[in-house]
Amino acid sequence: MYYVSVERGVKLAVYDLNPLGRKAVFLVHGWPLNHSMFEYQLDLLPKLGFRCIAVDLRGFGNSDAPWSGYGYDRLADDLYTIIRMINVPRMSLVGFSMGGAVAIHYMARYREYKISKLALLSAAAPCFVSRKGCPGGLPLEQVNALIAQIGRDRPQAIYDFEKSFFGQPITPAFGEWFRSVTLSGPGYSTLETAETLRDADLRADLEQISVPTGIFYGILDKICPKELALTLNRNIRNSKLYRFEQSGHAIFYDELEKFNQELSSFLTG
Repeated sequence: MYYVSVERGVKLAVYDLNPLGRKAVFLVHGWPLNHSMFEYQLDLLPKLGFRCIAVDLRGFGNSDAPWSGYGYDRLADDLYTIIRMINVPRMSLVGFSMGGAVAIHYMARYREYKISKLALLSAAAPCFVSRKGCPGGLPLEQVNALIAQIGRDRPQAIYDFEKSFFGQPITPAFGEWFRSVTLSGPGYSTLETAETLRDADLRADLEQISVPTGIFYGILDKICPKELALTLNRNIRNSKLYRFEQSGHAIFYDELEKFNQELSSFLTG
């Protein structure tokens, strides 16, 4: 792990595994997690010859948690600062849930700088909240209720969130680990990014993506329903759907072996 300064007084934790790997992959976690969510991908991909770079977004994990900067513009700027300093000409960008939304905005804001492929995993995009012309997201009232609950009882809010996260049963030990990851950041960064999820509309960004894009989605997803993936596929040229029948939002874990195989095949091809 090393730290990258993305603005004065703000350093982000970056994890760089197998730096001599033949292909580079940059992984961006979702809300309210950190890079640890990719544990079972980071165990495998370096063995397949990939250089894996993962980040804790500002406000999460081992990164600094400033009071501000939790909109997609700033989060995309953070990615750009890190990607610019990585000494490879091209890499694949992988984003899960909110990380998928940040990746989409990065692609548009920085004209796909250094990115050769894009993998969107249960992406919270183009609109996390359902709105006119962008159906399929969660109801506004549901997201507002989650934000309000975070403000008064964050551990219980995360516990309730977990119930909708997985499409398959998890062990009690895994549940405890997952909750520890989701509570790794302070309350204010969790709240601010939840509000960004609620308010953002990334439809205009989709037409600016031209690289091969894999859209990975679970049929059982209750947080980012399959309609969002279908919308992304219709609006991102050169995109392909990867459907997982037994997966919920936790597409990176629910069908772990199948997911790892499909993701590695997409990144290799």
